[in-house]
Amino acid sequence: MGKITGFIDYEREEADERNLLKRTGDWDEYDAPFSDEVLSRQGARCMDCGTPFCQMGDIINGAATGCPIYNLIPEWNDLVYRGQWKEALARLTKTNNFPEFTGRVCPAPCEGSCTVAISDPAVAIKSIERTIIDKGFANGWITPRIPKNRTDKSIAIVGSGPAGLASADQLNQAGHAVTVYERADRAGGLLTYGIPNMKLDKAIVSRRINLLEQEGIKFVTNTEVGKDISADELTSRYDSVIICTGAQKQRDLSIEGSNADGIHFAMDYLTASTKSLLDSVYNLDECLNVKGKDVIVIGGGDTGADCIATALRQNCNSVIQFGKHPKPPLVRNESNMWPEYPHVFTVEYAHKEATAKFGADPRQYCIRTKRFVSDENGAVKELHTIEMKKSKDGSGKFIFKEIPGTEKVWPAQVVFIAIGFEGPELQVLNQFRINTSMRKVDAKYGDFATNIEKVFAAGDARRGQSLIVWAINEGREVARKVDHYLMGSSVLPSYLET
Repeated sequence: MGKITGFIDYEREEADERNLLKRTGDWDEYDAPFSDEVLSRQGARCMDCGTPFCQMGDIINGAATGCPIYNLIPEWNDLVYRGQWKEALARLTKTNNFPEFTGRVCPAPCEGSCTVAISDPAVAIKSIERTIIDKGFANGWITPRIPKNRTDKSIAIVGSGPAGLASADQLNQAGHAVTVYERADRAGGLLTYGIPNMKLDKAIVSRRINLLEQEGIKFVTNTEVGKDISADELTSRYDSVIICTGAQKQRDLSIEGSNADGIHFAMDYLTASTKSLLDSVYNLDECLNVKGKDVIVIGGGDTGADCIATALRQNCNSVIQFGKHPKPPLVRNESNMWPEYPHVFTVEYAHKEATAKFGADPRQYCIRTKRFVSDENGAVKELHTIEMKKSKDGSGKFIFKEIPGTEKVWPAQVVFIAIGFEGPELQVLNQFRINTSMRKVDAKYGDFATNIEKVFAAGDARRGQSLIVWAINEGREVARKVDHYLMGSSVLPSYLET
């Protein structure tokens, strides 16, 4: 801890963002990195706590608390304060395979658990993390790590999202031959097709994929298990198989009129939009083109916000986001005390952009969609809603009650459903004859073994919809288990055993 009074002397500073209206005219990342001087001050704010809750990696009241990949945050914060960037990179990559991803799209539960955040804004951990890794690439400090020794073992990984990539990286470094199968035309999973370019530039994803290929990992795209290759072929060809297919079964909204044209799943829209950009087509099929249309997004989370930002860049006529929960408080309430993840009001990049363009925050709270109404051609033309009140019943369980007299009709020619994911798609799991429980692969955390010999599972397919840092955690841990399964012992590190 180089600056003992840093948390007193310096305030938190936020990264600069590009002009709100200008940036909706392109697909480039919306924010700009800090200067070295600013980051030195931000690193100085870290207290190097005796118990660094920022890296505790736990679940409290159903939410991540601290960093699930146990980043050595106080250590690299201090190194950044001292200007020792290369050393900071070494500490960062000791626990995190892909800081360039987490530094952009992780919701930063580490900052919610920062000790400074008890009474002041947290240390800018996420911005520091991003800049460390970006400097590493810019200065040529990150080069292919070719394993010196190779085993005769081979592993197939199904799915190339963060869990699949993390397990592939770890197992390749252990010397095994790793092949990653991806049904899409590009590797990266939701990193490529689920997160818009303005949050995570796809050149950054492809840079990492290329690096992993240089290190010896083989990627096989446009290949779907059960269609292009069978599960039996994978289990017979490889010494072990890891299922990292994610939780991509989107939750539907089955209400009156929901079969109307113009109603789409959010992830279908984001995938098509990104593919259009990457293929240099820059247009969508008419059914997903929102230019000049009134758009409503049902679902108050990050995926819904990404739909807003995408629709703005396609020049929609208007955009509104419905959420079922009340507007969060500005500060933590008594039931959400530190070091839990702070459930407080925030304004995401998409909400800022929509406000700048249309003059109001696009979010509507405590809204229930009652039905969709179509025009004479079967296309959605409006939504009928009612407001709700959230309260507790006699047993203490939260319930929502409709408020009579709050009915409203909203014009909409396009609706995106962004109310979460039910779990993994079952086609691949059924191919392997894998048991499931609670809409997830039945495999215990820490063991990751399925009911099928030599087949393991990790990430959202096993855990359910979660954060990128939990996916990396599980990818690394399953790699250690598979390494131990194949070799009788493991050379790979473990979050669980250190």
